[in-house]
Amino acid sequence: MWSTEPNSIGPYHYVPTEWICILFVVLYSISTVLHMGQAFKYRLWWMLPTATLAGLVEIIGWSARLWSSQRPKLLSPFEMQLVGTIVAPTPLVAANFIILGRIITEAGPQFSRLTPKKYTILFCSFDVICLIVQALGGASAAHAVNQGTSATKGANIMLAGIAAQLFAIVIYVALAAEFILRLKNNAPFRYGDNLEKGRRPLSKNLQLMLFGMGFCTLCIFIRSVYRTVELANGWSGPVITTQRYFDWLDGALVTLAIYTLNFIHPGVWLNRDDPSAHALQRATDEEASTT
Repeated sequence: MWSTEPNSIGPYHYVPTEWICILFVVLYSISTVLHMGQAFKYRLWWMLPTATLAGLVEIIGWSARLWSSQRPKLLSPFEMQLVGTIVAPTPLVAANFIILGRIITEAGPQFSRLTPKKYTILFCSFDVICLIVQALGGASAAHAVNQGTSATKGANIMLAGIAAQLFAIVIYVALAAEFILRLKNNAPFRYGDNLEKGRRPLSKNLQLMLFGMGFCTLCIFIRSVYRTVELANGWSGPVITTQRYFDWLDGALVTLAIYTLNFIHPGVWLNRDDPSAHALQRATDEEASTT
């Protein structure tokens, strides 16, 4: 149970560093504004409830930590940052799930175990469930802290949500790796009337988008491992009570992940959903294969 006695340093067991909190609020604000502008510019509306939403929730979480740097014993900002920083990366994971489906659509759906539509439905649905579980756990823990009772139950619920998300990321990476290997070795899962029988080489654009998606996923994966260990060690464990772990393994990694999708944006490096553009590309490929 968190100590709220006057001689206690507060629920964090440390005082959040003000300039670090300001830095992350500024960084997430810049990225969020960029994501919103990019979503409108490229008409990728699904980037609004994914990357943009992740940035907004991170701003709330780190603004609460900034508040705590001034009032470290106050419970309200602690509760806000607890929920905010736990759930914020979840929409960003959903963006990567959708991006993989778009890459598969362009590179060759026949090399994927799941169709692009199934990727989006299956993984994004599971991601929403993880988001709800994490939010419920965070709310439960925050309520317990506010009431001065044990927050262990809420922590265990959050832990379950993060662990489930970690499992989903592992499956997602395994399926993505299988797709890349099958594409490289020209070993499709299936053929169909609307599917090309030959292998289309990955363009430089798709290769860069794969790299961006992979790096973003790696950052979130490492962050999820950290938060899993943090919560598993308990509220007074050495991980959760060490500020630099949180700053580097949560704040910095999620910052790298969200900025990766700013610089390697699907609106730039993936073809738009334009059927004529796809048809033209396929015709060009067929013509090249006959010469």
